[in-house]
Amino acid sequence: MTSPGVAGPADAPDNSMTFAALNAVHAGAKPLHSAAATLGLGVPVEHTHRTIIEPFRIRAVEPLGITTRAEREVALERASFNPFALHADEVLIDLLTDSGTGAMSAAQWAAIMIGDESYAGSRSFYRLESVVRELTGIRHVIPTHQGRAAEHILFSALLKPGNVVPANAHFDTTRANVEFLGAIAVDLLRDEAMDPQADLPFKGDVDVVKLREVLVRERGNVPCVMVTITNNRGGGQPVSMGNLKAVRALCDEFGVPMFLDAARFAENSWLIKMREPGQGARTATEIAHETFRLADGFTISAKKDGLVNIGGLLGINNDALADLCRTRLILTEGFPTYGGLAGRDLEALAQGLKEVLDEDYLHYRHASVRYVFDRLDAMGVPMMRPPGGHAVYLDGGAFAAHLPKSQFPGLSLTNALYLEGGVRGVEVGSLMFGKPATGTEPEEFATLELVRLTFPRRTYTQSHMDYLVEVVAHVWENRASLPGYRIVEQRPVLRAFTAKMAPIA
Repeated sequence: MTSPGVAGPADAPDNSMTFAALNAVHAGAKPLHSAAATLGLGVPVEHTHRTIIEPFRIRAVEPLGITTRAEREVALERASFNPFALHADEVLIDLLTDSGTGAMSAAQWAAIMIGDESYAGSRSFYRLESVVRELTGIRHVIPTHQGRAAEHILFSALLKPGNVVPANAHFDTTRANVEFLGAIAVDLLRDEAMDPQADLPFKGDVDVVKLREVLVRERGNVPCVMVTITNNRGGGQPVSMGNLKAVRALCDEFGVPMFLDAARFAENSWLIKMREPGQGARTATEIAHETFRLADGFTISAKKDGLVNIGGLLGINNDALADLCRTRLILTEGFPTYGGLAGRDLEALAQGLKEVLDEDYLHYRHASVRYVFDRLDAMGVPMMRPPGGHAVYLDGGAFAAHLPKSQFPGLSLTNALYLEGGVRGVEVGSLMFGKPATGTEPEEFATLELVRLTFPRRTYTQSHMDYLVEVVAHVWENRASLPGYRIVEQRPVLRAFTAKMAPIA
């Protein structure tokens, strides 16, 4: 599975191989086994059996919550029509998030048994520090209990009211942490990245022309530039190596540090390998090494590509900034050698960071996402194109084209999936990213009304995915009956997590 890509918005090479051509190769009547071939980019491709095989064996199982539609109707009404408020045992297939919901390996469970729970100087921290330094090249490694804690500590040390923080696209907690401190989060995706039907390999790229404009206009008022890999808000889309280098060059020109939100760094590295010209012969590990070494630091929710159920990381090269952040860490998280985590969590994370770049695993994970996308695409189901690294994003606005944004079409689709089949996804649209009207400003709506079906790592099998496809297809066929929703109660920050909703008759 290889796909071409573009190096960046300003320096994209002429590339004759399109996604359509690649898909035709994938779908063509090839022998199940053949010699290595190339797809026009000099990237070797090995044709193997088409069936996705999980590169692991299952040694422990957990029962799922089998419910009737009548039971789900009662549960959703009790949850005030917000899937975040559902009880987990009321959900059959939980695709709300891939954050901390994956399965750990036998090696990770073994590592847990040797965790050092010393308050200060834990040997488990020093093992983690060694693994992270080898992976990233970043000098200062600061553990936190999860990614948003790393964001808060970094931003509270860097930002002042009125500062501007450019990014490709801030996700919900990142934006909330920026705005909580009185700073301004600015999203700088290319315009075509906001078109769900645009089949572009690197829709997560920062628009470097827009970034230059911000850096010129806000000179001296930009404490850092953030690049999220992969871009979660815009459909799980990757950022190319060429674009990362272009952003690095601009940051150097204007004397601004570049930070990565690197929760899904391994998936981004794999998609660079698969899609970007000149990268196919490299390993995902080599690409990850280069990615991190372009940055001045990073925040990571280790609950994604750390392959653990809890944990986060803050990495910083600047000595003075790292010292300030460690002081804040002690105040809110814990001593710098545990940072709010148990020693066993540090051990599991160190092992997970080694496992996540295994290319058999990365191939399986992305093939699983592509499998669901291709089956739904064949049915005409509207989605964000192309599929990203960790989720399939349904186009809720197209599903519920009869509903205005003020009636939250993405939430309507999310609730319909739960009622139909016990599948829990998450709305990534105007409920999550819109803002209520104020005395001086009108109500804001999101550009895209998406529903994210997020794949927990090493958790579900192909039969679960086949069932998911059936549920989505049924809702698509009956989309004209999707109801609108109104907000009954909301909070001023991160309202999607706790809002109480009601259907509109």
